[in-house]
Amino acid sequence: MKKKILAAVLSGAMILSMTGCARTAGGNTTTATDTQAEASTEAESTDAAAEESIEEVAEDTADAAAEESTEETADAAAEGEKAEAGKTFHVGVIQLVEHPALDAATKGFEEGLQEALEADGYSVEFDYQNAQGEQANCATIATKFVNDKDDLIMANATPALQAVAAATGDIPVVGTSITDYKSAGVINDNNAPGTNVTGASDLAPVDEQIKLLQTLVPEAKQVGILYCSSEANSKFQVDLAAEALDAAGIAYKEYTVADSNEIQSVVTNAIGNCDCLYIPTDNTIADNMSIVKNAAWPAKLPIVCGEENMCKNGGLATLSISYYDLGVTAGKQAYEILVNGKNPAEMPIEFVSEGITSEYNPETAEAIEFDTSLLEGLTAIEMGE
Repeated sequence: MKKKILAAVLSGAMILSMTGCARTAGGNTTTATDTQAEASTEAESTDAAAEESIEEVAEDTADAAAEESTEETADAAAEGEKAEAGKTFHVGVIQLVEHPALDAATKGFEEGLQEALEADGYSVEFDYQNAQGEQANCATIATKFVNDKDDLIMANATPALQAVAAATGDIPVVGTSITDYKSAGVINDNNAPGTNVTGASDLAPVDEQIKLLQTLVPEAKQVGILYCSSEANSKFQVDLAAEALDAAGIAYKEYTVADSNEIQSVVTNAIGNCDCLYIPTDNTIADNMSIVKNAAWPAKLPIVCGEENMCKNGGLATLSISYYDLGVTAGKQAYEILVNGKNPAEMPIEFVSEGITSEYNPETAEAIEFDTSLLEGLTAIEMGE
């Protein structure tokens, strides 16, 4: 590029110099003094013009070079850079709390990502951290990952993702077991996140779950909706459930808990006022389904849950996605970021639409003396480990 600029400048100077010489050799009607004065004036004018022309040429050439460089940089950024061969990636994994659904998502993520990386000659080291359900722990773990300068962070469950998103705007973040990323405040749009965050959503077809509830409890006059008020994604699902119940003309009441300590009293209160319960994919309730079961089973109260493992631990039926598959999907997104240089800001949120199953818990059906004829078409959950 420098050689092109120099050539353009010299060419411009040569043309102007030749033009100046032609002008001074023109007429011979003036005196020698006048001729010298005119020649001097014309020479100065020529020099000024040459300098001005050279500056213009240099500026135009520099502008063109800058524009070309910008385009090249933009093209390179758009394409992304493939990771160097044989690299070992360091990935931080933060999980909000231990329960089967989140455990399955983490397992799917780690196994899916590791398999994809090793197939291409890469390796990965995971730093798994569990926040034990505490928001303060989420913040501490997120800060650790940032200080460690991890290549990527996977956040499992909404509070964990929010903590990581608050801790870094630079390290790529992939979420899983998140119902709605936008309402969680970590992206701008599902199709174009616009931040360093992308991931896979565990949003199940809530309207279909309500239809399942109607099939199982056709005489229901009042439905209780149980969830933790501090979980934004639970509220998102509750609003969808409320819309579906309104459309069906079924009354409902929301029963909220602030933490696990309130579950037993809230469920006991709901039992006396509802014909059945609907529980969305709520981490607090999922981690304490034994408390819900111990209150609901003696009262013969049927419960429709948002996912399989909640149903397995005390619910009656569910229409559930596979959390393992959800984790695998997030792992594929992480692979694209780490190996192919994809930008999370431009990677749409993924939804798991395959493998949704209608299931029921045979132990619950027996315990609450439920009419099994209403369970026709549903698959019995395998209760063993």
